[in-house]
Amino acid sequence: MSPASAAKIHWFARLEHRIHVARERRARRRGRSATAVPFPGYGGTGWVRVVGRVLIVPPQPKRPRDESAGVRGWRSFASIPVSFASVRVDIGGRSHDVVADRGGVIDTVIEAQLAPGWQSFTMSVEGQEPVEATVFVVAEDVRFGVISDVDDTVMVTALPRPFIAAWNSFVVNEHARTPVPGMAVLLEQLRRDNPGAPVIYLSTGAWNVAPTLRRFLGRHLFPDGAMLLTDWGPTHDRWFRSGREHKARNLRRIAAEFPDVRWLLIGDDGQHDEAIYSEFQREHPSSVAGVAIRRLLPAEAVLAGGRATAEHESSDVPWVSAEDGAGLHERLSEVGILSTPS
Repeated sequence: MSPASAAKIHWFARLEHRIHVARERRARRRGRSATAVPFPGYGGTGWVRVVGRVLIVPPQPKRPRDESAGVRGWRSFASIPVSFASVRVDIGGRSHDVVADRGGVIDTVIEAQLAPGWQSFTMSVEGQEPVEATVFVVAEDVRFGVISDVDDTVMVTALPRPFIAAWNSFVVNEHARTPVPGMAVLLEQLRRDNPGAPVIYLSTGAWNVAPTLRRFLGRHLFPDGAMLLTDWGPTHDRWFRSGREHKARNLRRIAAEFPDVRWLLIGDDGQHDEAIYSEFQREHPSSVAGVAIRRLLPAEAVLAGGRATAEHESSDVPWVSAEDGAGLHERLSEVGILSTPS
């Protein structure tokens, strides 16, 4: 990085990087090494989007073999990101060398000819044992997909309020997190009605909680899907990343990557989902099959600091809302996006 480029980086970002480097050096002196932590990605004909992170993970506490204890949220943030690590990706019979970013995040597109559906490949770093990663490849004839928010849409978190967010993220045991009633059934029915349709979980949550989130989704029988989270740390020019911009940017990217797919966008009215989806619909009307908004319960709305309000243009694209998955299932059945149970 040139001196001119370094000068443009926010001072807090430089401080964060120095702290990560110091923690990494201390961990390596103790004999610990880096590992690649993959997250589910997605792809299309001839390419895949590989996502993951390079971390030095703290030793896990020992517990009895038959004990199924959960993990406190703070442990997800105790791992040390390894900046600019070189990662080897073996996929489709070929090897690729990619470089993680300043926060250790891997997010890159690789050429690969893979069959549609879930496929496996491996990632490795610093000569460590390769770890298995997965990617969902969308077939050329698929015309429908699902993009779902996470916080207060599939998982009750009341995330917008800072103290509640901190409690949920750093303190609460992962087994104490509760799913929004009926959402797993709704998403699974959408997947069954549309074989081969991709499911993408697009969240403003930090990559640190991705392993916890994946276990949560599996434990509560949500369908497997690609995961797009973000890094809570500072950027080159601001204190913290914009969650709203993260969602908007990825929606635009997905629309460009799959121009023939129409997406059902699922979110809630406690953050900015309605405004983000409205803007995306105006920019890419042919990419939206419908919008489903989960209305927060009164107590949740209070914790979330109120409900977001956003107007959307009337169009042929259906907008539905309800307080849980069962209500959204009924509304989506009424507008023809979901099949009606016989």
